[in-house]
Amino acid sequence: MAKKTISFNFSWFYVLLLIGIGYMLFSNQRTAAPEKIEWTDVQNMIESGDVAEITFIRNDFKGEVKVRPERLAKYSDKFHGGQPPRRAPHFYFLVSTKFDPEVQFQELNSKLVPQDQFKVIMKNQERVWMDILQMILPLLILVVFWVLMFRGMNRGAGGPGGPGGGGFNPFNTGKSTAKEAEKGQVNVTFKDVAGLYGAKEEVMEIVDFLKNPSKYTALGGKIPKGALLVGPPGTGKTLLAKAVAGEANVPFFSISGSDFVEMFVGVGASRVRDLFRQAKEKAPCIVFIDEIDAVGRARAKNGGFSSNDERENTLNQLLTEMDGFGTNSGVIVLAATNRSDILDQALMRAGRFDRQIHVELPELKEREEIFQVHLKGIKLGEDFNVEFMAKHTPGFSGADIANVCNEAALTAARRGHSAVLQQDFLDAVDRIIGGLERKSNTIMTPAEKRTTAYHEAGHALVGWLLPYADPVFKVSIIPRGNALGLTWSLPEERKNWSRSIMMDQMSVLIGGRVAEEILNGEPSTGALNDLERMTGMAYAMVQYYGMSDNVGALSFYDSSGARGYNLVKPYSEKTAELMDKEVKSIVKDVHDRTRKLIEQHKDQFMSLGALLLEKEVIFAEDIEKILGPKVKPEADDRFPQEEEKTQTTPAE
Repeated sequence: MAKKTISFNFSWFYVLLLIGIGYMLFSNQRTAAPEKIEWTDVQNMIESGDVAEITFIRNDFKGEVKVRPERLAKYSDKFHGGQPPRRAPHFYFLVSTKFDPEVQFQELNSKLVPQDQFKVIMKNQERVWMDILQMILPLLILVVFWVLMFRGMNRGAGGPGGPGGGGFNPFNTGKSTAKEAEKGQVNVTFKDVAGLYGAKEEVMEIVDFLKNPSKYTALGGKIPKGALLVGPPGTGKTLLAKAVAGEANVPFFSISGSDFVEMFVGVGASRVRDLFRQAKEKAPCIVFIDEIDAVGRARAKNGGFSSNDERENTLNQLLTEMDGFGTNSGVIVLAATNRSDILDQALMRAGRFDRQIHVELPELKEREEIFQVHLKGIKLGEDFNVEFMAKHTPGFSGADIANVCNEAALTAARRGHSAVLQQDFLDAVDRIIGGLERKSNTIMTPAEKRTTAYHEAGHALVGWLLPYADPVFKVSIIPRGNALGLTWSLPEERKNWSRSIMMDQMSVLIGGRVAEEILNGEPSTGALNDLERMTGMAYAMVQYYGMSDNVGALSFYDSSGARGYNLVKPYSEKTAELMDKEVKSIVKDVHDRTRKLIEQHKDQFMSLGALLLEKEVIFAEDIEKILGPKVKPEADDRFPQEEEKTQTTPAE
C-alpha cells in the first residue's frame, strides 16, 4: 500500500492569520466597553456606597469598577447612549506607578459601614498569546505582502508555486514559466494545419532533423539551432510550431517573449537560463518563443527615452544560450513574430535563427482547406459552396476565417435557421469587414442618403470601368459601423503592384468624392478615409517606390528600422518640398482623370445612383446591366509564352 503524503496548503495559513488578527482587534469588543472615569470619581462612588467590587490589574495599573445593580441607574448619564454595559465591569480607571492599591482600598473600606464596603481583587493580566501575536504581527504582514507580490510572477511555473506545485516559493521567481508538453502529449500534426504549403515544406526538414539527426551529422553537417516564423497575425504560426513538435514526437516548451521580463533585475536572464537548462535535459526537444519581439527588439532602438536595461540583459542571455548549444544537442528553437523588421541583428544571424520561414496569408486553395477545417461541427445548408466563400474572402487569415464560420453560425441561430445558409456566411463577412448594420431610419436625412448613394455609385463606376481596379462585388448604402455606405470589391491577389495599378486604385478611392462634386458642386466630409488611404499611396509612390520622374529612382523606406529615433530626415528640405509637389501632382492627375471618366458616363452614373436609392443594396449583376461587362486589362503579348518559344526554337 502506497504511503500517503500530506501536503501543507497555504490557504490554511491565511485563514489562521486572519483569525489571529481578528482576535487581537476584536477580543476586547465582544461586550460593550466600560466607560473611563478618573480616580476622584471612583473615590466619590465608594464613599456613596455604590461600588460592589474593584478588580485591580497590577501590570496595567488599571482598575475595573463593578457598580451595585440597584445603584447603576444613578450613573446612566455617564454611559454612551445612556445604556450601561450588560456585564461588569461598568467603569475603569488608570493610575500612576506610584499608586499603592492595597493601602488606598483598605483605607477607603475602613471608612464605610459593613454593608457598603466593596470587594477588592488583585491580579496580573495574562496576555501571553496576545503579546506573542503583537510581536510577530509585523513579520506576518511582510510575509503576506511577499506572497501577494510574487504570486503573479510564479503563476504558470512548474514545481512549488506553480500549477500542480506544493505552494508558494519566492525562490522560484527566476525559474522558467514555460509550459511543457511531454513527448506524446502534443497531438497536433501537419494534418491539422490547413494550407501553408511552403511553410510546412520548410518545417518538415526540422522534423527530419529531430527524427534522424545522425543522417545529417554523419556527413559533417550541423543541425540548425533555430527557425523564425514570420507572418501577419492569425496566419497559424503557433499552430505550425505545435505541429512540428507533434510530428517529431518530442517534448515541447512554449513561452511568450513577455514572460521573460519582470520588474525585478535579473529575473528575465535567470528564466532564460532555466528554460534552456530544462530543454537540454529533455533533448531532443523544441523550444517555442511566441512574440519574440517583446524581448528581441533591436538594442539600437533603446537609446534616448526607451532604454530598458533589464530587457537588454534578457536578450543578451538569450543570445548567449542560443550560441552555447553543443553541435548535437538536439534542441531546436522556434520563434514567431509579425515584427521581424525590429528584431536585433545579432538574433537573426546564422548560428542562432538560421532560417526564416515566412507564413503568409492563405491563397484561394489554402482558404478553401481552412474553411473545411473550421466547418467541422457546423450544420450547413444545401446551398453552401465552400469554393464560393473562399473566393469571397481574399486577404483573410486563418483566424479571420474561423471568425467568419463562428459568426455565420451565430447569425443563423439568431434568425432561427435549422442550418447555416450561404447568406449567413456572406452576412458574417460583411459584419466582420464593415461592422453591424445600423437599421434606424433616423441615421441619415434624405439629402444625406442621396449624397451617400451617388458617392458609392462613383466608387462602383470607377472600379468597374478601370482595367486595373478590383472587381466590385456589392454596393450598399445601409450604414455599418462608422460608415454610411460601403463598396465591396474582390481584390486581386497580387504580389507586385505596377504604377498603373496604383493609379487605378487611387482613382477608385477618390471616385466617391468626385461624384459628390459633380452631383452637389462641392465635396463633403464623407471621403475622409478614402483621402487618407489615397494620400498614403501617393507618398509611397514617391518616397518608397521611386515612381516619380522628378524625384528619381530613390527610396527612403527604412526596412531595417536602423534609423530608430533619429530626428534628422534622410533627405534635405528641398527634396521634401519636391516630394510634396510630386504627391500633389499625382493626386491632381488622379482627380482629373476620375472626373473625366465619370462625366463621360454620367447617364450610367445617375442610373446607378438611382438604383442604389431604390434598392439600398446592389450586386455585380446589377452593375453589369447598366455598365456592361467589367473592363479588364489588355492581354500582354510582349513576352511570348514558354510553349511558343519552344515551338519556334530550331532543332539542333
